[in-house]
Amino acid sequence: MSSEKEREREELLQRNYTEIAQLAGGLAHEIRNPLSTISLNLGVLKEDLEEGNTARDLRMKRRIETISRECEHLEQILSDFLHFTTGMELETQPCDLSAVVAEFIESQQLEAAARQIEISPHLAPDLPKVSLDPHQFRQVLLNLTLNAMQAMPEGGVLEFQTFREAENIVLQIIDNGNGISRQAQGRIFDLFYSSKPEGSGLGLPTVRKIVEAHQGTIQCESEPGRGTKFSIYLPVVE
Repeated sequence: MSSEKEREREELLQRNYTEIAQLAGGLAHEIRNPLSTISLNLGVLKEDLEEGNTARDLRMKRRIETISRECEHLEQILSDFLHFTTGMELETQPCDLSAVVAEFIESQQLEAAARQIEISPHLAPDLPKVSLDPHQFRQVLLNLTLNAMQAMPEGGVLEFQTFREAENIVLQIIDNGNGISRQAQGRIFDLFYSSKPEGSGLGLPTVRKIVEAHQGTIQCESEPGRGTKFSIYLPVVE
């Protein structure tokens, strides 16, 4: 009897979550439309002032640039929010995690070089397959890599490691950047929490949501001033 009530409770919670997610997603779309109009008109105003060199024109251009940056920030928050609220419908297939990570690393080499960051891959060959949605998992890799690069403003080393541990394939992403304070470590996966002024507070919650949708887990270890390590555990495909 208790299991039946528990099942009904879970179904109710799921329906409530779905309704809230749909409402939030619709609201985000409604905000995005006028925001796009504002951004477009700011671009037109900036073009109109392009030839002006008076003190007034220069002040106007600086103000327009400030507003444009804030609009871009809002646009990023809305994009992250929509991605988070979207139902996690995975299209999985058996994948070699090392190969997926190697392909991603190749796409990031130019960005890393521009930031004076050395990417150091240690990817185990011939690992058992894991069940992945490559498109969704790329978002995990992208979010964690961007966080790591931002934590190394003066450059550094970014390591990617894959190996097997019991019935899981483990991916570790390790940087030697600024690290995360002990207080922040307990909140990094909380919605809308961010230690960065420009952060949306949705990047890491989205990462965890995608990893858990793959029946995996994610852990973070960090020491201020010495770097951060994220470990993702994904079950081996039977």
